[in-house]
Amino acid sequence: MLLLTVVVTVLYAGLARRQLDLGPLGGYLVGLAFVVSLLGSVLLHELGHALTARRYGIGVRGITLELLGGYTEMDRDAPTPRVELLVSLAGPAVSAVLGAGAVAATLALPAGTLGHQLAFQLAVCNVVVAVFNSLPGLPLDGGRALRAAVWAFTHDRHRGTVVAGWVGRAVALATVALVVALTLRRALAPLALPLLLLVAFTLWRGAGQSIRLAQIGRRLHLVDLARLARPLLPVPSGTPLAEAQRRRDDAARPDAALAVVDSAGRTVALVDPARAAAVPPDRRPWLAVDEVARELAAVPRLPLAADGEQVLETVRTHPGAQYVVTAGEDVVGVLHIADLAQLLEPERKTNT
Repeated sequence: MLLLTVVVTVLYAGLARRQLDLGPLGGYLVGLAFVVSLLGSVLLHELGHALTARRYGIGVRGITLELLGGYTEMDRDAPTPRVELLVSLAGPAVSAVLGAGAVAATLALPAGTLGHQLAFQLAVCNVVVAVFNSLPGLPLDGGRALRAAVWAFTHDRHRGTVVAGWVGRAVALATVALVVALTLRRALAPLALPLLLLVAFTLWRGAGQSIRLAQIGRRLHLVDLARLARPLLPVPSGTPLAEAQRRRDDAARPDAALAVVDSAGRTVALVDPARAAAVPPDRRPWLAVDEVARELAAVPRLPLAADGEQVLETVRTHPGAQYVVTAGEDVVGVLHIADLAQLLEPERKTNT
């Protein structure tokens, strides 16, 4: 973010000095003002998404601004294709209105003035943002609109995401081809090349993530915590790690989670598999399980009846390697993130 701010400020400062006959300091101040105006435009674009989402009862966790764009984090997906379409197009609509206003200001202001120059650049930026974001490929807003259309036609949101994701990859490749062609024709400033290639890379990565999430979404119905959670093997506090592992092996449940219990038999902590594995074998007879365990209160909880979407939301908001599975106040098992990943993405290698 800071690097891009400096690059854009320097590039625009040189343009402002040539066209407005400004000194070095004046040029940099104008360049910085342009960056601030650009960020303001991005903020208004994202507010279009956020306010429309809230209008239809979708909560908004926050807005993240970047110089090349931004994104609005919502607490759930749109409930219908219509809402998805309206939320996705709200941002480009705001940018189009801002672009039209900046065009009008450009025509009204005298040429060769600071106001005219800033208005012209803001007009170009907002019109480009409105048009580019309307392209039909994820993660662009037009991709979300395409997803809504495929969703409405097929009644399958995941299929819409996959289609829009692959179109997004095509848009990324087309962007690279266009940038290279413009560079070879010397129609593009050399310093603009890495910025535009970064945009194309971001598009490709975002499209790939969308396809991956759609594939995960298709398997969410397979999540059953009663079957997926590992059983608990209670060991008293102070038990040597080697002894606890021996008891687990003797119980013929090598996948069981070691639970540290107090003198009253209450589970107070869970042994962290990664920390336990990192202990050299010759030290394990002398190291208590408490030293490689996490307090139960520090481990995220999942109710036994949670469905796939609820489990995935908990994992997203509370990242971790283990999750306590509860039935009422009782701890009935432990979900390992590696087990969940293996279920949702069986083709990907995971570390257990």
